[in-house]
Amino acid sequence: MIFTLLGTGCPQVDTRRFGPSQIVRHHGATYLIDCGSGTTQRLMAAGATGADVDAVFLTHLHSDHIVDLFQLIISSWHQGRDRPQYVYGPKGTKRYVKGLLKLWQPEFKQRIAHEKRTSVAALGAEVVEIKAGEIFHAGEMMVTAVVVDHYPVRPAFGFLFETPEARLAISGDTTYCPELIEAARGVDVLVHEVYIHRGPQPSMLVEDPGSRNVQSYHTSSDVVGRVAREADAGVLLLSHFVPTRFDEEELLQQVSADFDGPILIGEDLMNVDVAGRRVLSWGMSLALGKQPQAPKPEAKLRATQKTEAVPRESKTRTRHII
Repeated sequence: MIFTLLGTGCPQVDTRRFGPSQIVRHHGATYLIDCGSGTTQRLMAAGATGADVDAVFLTHLHSDHIVDLFQLIISSWHQGRDRPQYVYGPKGTKRYVKGLLKLWQPEFKQRIAHEKRTSVAALGAEVVEIKAGEIFHAGEMMVTAVVVDHYPVRPAFGFLFETPEARLAISGDTTYCPELIEAARGVDVLVHEVYIHRGPQPSMLVEDPGSRNVQSYHTSSDVVGRVAREADAGVLLLSHFVPTRFDEEELLQQVSADFDGPILIGEDLMNVDVAGRRVLSWGMSLALGKQPQAPKPEAKLRATQKTEAVPRESKTRTRHII
């Protein structure tokens, strides 16, 4: 299982950190989690395209996590996709996707008539609205949705990706959440959002009630290490940074005060071998501490969806900080 951060940013515009998005690749299949600004460009840079995506999983319907969904659909069609996108998301996803496609119907009709492509199936989407529990199965891969605390956004989910060899947890947007900690217990890699917090005051550009409200439904940097420790995570990979620019050394010191395992400050296009607990970037393979000695017990799998796409191998080179 190879995990790639496509975008590690937030609604704040930053050329270094695009909107929140990531992919999991396993046995020729590509799964996209969230679809923030710049997702399609980052997919290309990671050695994949929208045509390769077998399923899209949305943690919640905040704009910074879904704003590029239409771009994914239209660009996938131009990239030769011959099937609709399969989208798994919380209640409200069907209404959102239906409205999105309706909005662009005039352009669809014009392009279909003018470009005369062999298939128009990619201009649609099949949506499954999810609840907590097992939501997807393909081969050895099982995906579980976990309700997280992003109040007042309800529902909001984190995801657990499992194979017999590897377990990966993705927090989605959440404050400290015991349900996520329990679901993620013992994972090889925990990917977790973080709100940068310095001492007694958060490091936002403006300290006002709005900023305090933003902090209230995210996990601050003086708490996320505790989350990783209580989950007994093998590796903590930080992403979805609010704000996008911060003192990286200070962040590491804060987080490592509570978690003594490997900590990664995520970068766009960083690749991680989940089972091997290795960073695959800059042409290097860097082990993150002691690797597991035996495969994980095989998870109980229930079939809900099959996939067949074969993505190209990523040749991305990115910097990493441990």
